[in-house]
Amino acid sequence: MNSLKNELTTLSKERVFVEFRKALASNKPSIFFETLRKANVLDVHFKEISNLIGKIQPEKFHPEGDSYNHTMLVVDSSAILTNNLEVRFSCLVHDFGKGVTPKEVLPHHYGHDEKGVELISEFGNRLGLPNSWIKSGKTACKWHMKAGIFEQMTAAKKVNLIEKVSTTTLGLEGLKIVVACDKSRNNLQETLSSITFEKIGKECLEKINGEYIKQKYPKIKGEEFGKKLHEERVKWLKSN
Repeated sequence: MNSLKNELTTLSKERVFVEFRKALASNKPSIFFETLRKANVLDVHFKEISNLIGKIQPEKFHPEGDSYNHTMLVVDSSAILTNNLEVRFSCLVHDFGKGVTPKEVLPHHYGHDEKGVELISEFGNRLGLPNSWIKSGKTACKWHMKAGIFEQMTAAKKVNLIEKVSTTTLGLEGLKIVVACDKSRNNLQETLSSITFEKIGKECLEKINGEYIKQKYPKIKGEEFGKKLHEERVKWLKSN
C-alpha cells in the first residue's frame, strides 16, 4: 500500500467517498483509518485525521493517549450506539480542531471546538461529502464541549444551546450521542442515559413554544416575540 502512495492522489473524490462511507458504516470504523495509518498513507485523503496523531491530551481526562487514539475510540463507540452515518461522521470529526493546536500549548487544546468548524468544511468539500454530513459535523464540533458541561451552565446558556442545536441537522439527539461517545470509555449506555440536555431541551421547546407566547403575550410581535420566548424558556428551566 505504501509503495502505491503517489497513485492514491489520482483517485476521484467520488471513489474515496464510497470507501469512506463503507468504513463509517462498518462495525468498527477505526480499522479503516488504522490500516491507512500503518501504511503511512492516512494523510493523502484524511490529513485532518492524520494531524491528530501525536497531539497529546491531559492524561487525567484522556488516558487513552493522543487525539487520534481518542477519535478512533469515539467513532467506534458511535458505531455501537447508532446506524446513522451523519452522527457517526460527527463523532469522527468532533475534535478536528485539536489537529492544529500549537506544540507549545499541548496538552491543552484551547478553542479547538471553534477551530475545527472550518476544518470540517474544508474536509467535507474536498471529499465531496453530503451537506448534511458537513452541517452535522460542524454542529458537533462547535457544541460538544458546552453540551458536555450542560449541568454546570447557567439557565440562559442552557436555553441558548437547546435553541441553537435543536434547529440543526444533527439535533439534540445526535449531539447527545456525540457527547456520550466523547465522554465514555466503558458503559456507553449508562453514560448515554446520564446525559440530560436532550430530554430537558425537548420538554422545554414543547411546553414553551410560539403558541404559549401568543396566549400569554398577545400583543408582542417581531423581535420582541423571540426575546420573550427565550426569556420564558429561561424561567421555565430555572423552575424545573
